[in-house]
Amino acid sequence: MSKKKLQETGNLTTRASLVQPRSKKLSVRRQCDLLAVHRSRIYYKPRPEKPENLKMMQLMDRHLLDHPTEGVLSVVHLLRDRGYPVGPKRVRRLFRLLGHQTIYRRRNLTKMGLKVFIKPYLLRGLDISRPNQVWSTDITYIPMRRGFMYLTAIIDVYSRRIVGWGISNSLAARWCLEVLQEAIAEHGTPEIINSDQGVQYTCAGWTQYLEKNGINISMDGKGRATDNIWIERFWKSLKYNHVYLNPAEDGGELAEGIEGYINYYNQKIHSTTKQKPNDRYQQKTTLVSLEHNLETNPLINLAS
Repeated sequence: MSKKKLQETGNLTTRASLVQPRSKKLSVRRQCDLLAVHRSRIYYKPRPEKPENLKMMQLMDRHLLDHPTEGVLSVVHLLRDRGYPVGPKRVRRLFRLLGHQTIYRRRNLTKMGLKVFIKPYLLRGLDISRPNQVWSTDITYIPMRRGFMYLTAIIDVYSRRIVGWGISNSLAARWCLEVLQEAIAEHGTPEIINSDQGVQYTCAGWTQYLEKNGINISMDGKGRATDNIWIERFWKSLKYNHVYLNPAEDGGELAEGIEGYINYYNQKIHSTTKQKPNDRYQQKTTLVSLEHNLETNPLINLAS
């Protein structure tokens, strides 16, 4: 069957069901390309959890979205006030499931990577004046009607455009790297990538890939959620304006909803830049390319 006919086979959910992750003949990447399916759809099954824990996680997520530096003991008191008789041990586990452990300050609650792969924060005082100069990335928990999943996204800091994203039911480092590789393939290579110090970003696979491709690595300080404020603000916008209002039934519905919101977000006026992220990204990219051509092409310089 031709690639065109494969892509016309049913809807996205149907085509996603045709992907065979364990195939020895075709990689998942190649199967998704043939079927025109984003790989985030392959990990469509929500992660299960006890109903009471899911309710507590939703409360915690809303609270930590507004107060990202609060720790286990504060959340224990919050949940007890809401009628949940929890202790620190249980809340620590929920912190880990939420992916908030990288923000919490105390060493024994923070799953850091190997120290050799932890890099300094490069953005303090930096003049960010063009697209692809700095990308910022993070992972967040996404509640659903039954279970939850994780979302990773990459934002171009200059334009505030979301240049890459994916969903998964695990926090696997390989998943984050695949989303980055797809973003680079579509938008080009950034000069700097900023992230927190989570294991996904301090592992050898992530850091070695960035270094091999000449990308400078910047990492937030311990407990400094404000160092990655651009992606944190996007999480807040996404959750309050879409996720909490439209809890998804399954991964396919979640992926469609998030894709729709990101398209909307990239095309609406941003409150800080006063421009649409897509327009700001494309206009400046075109200008930078033109300036580069004027500097490097002697015929253009001569004609001018």
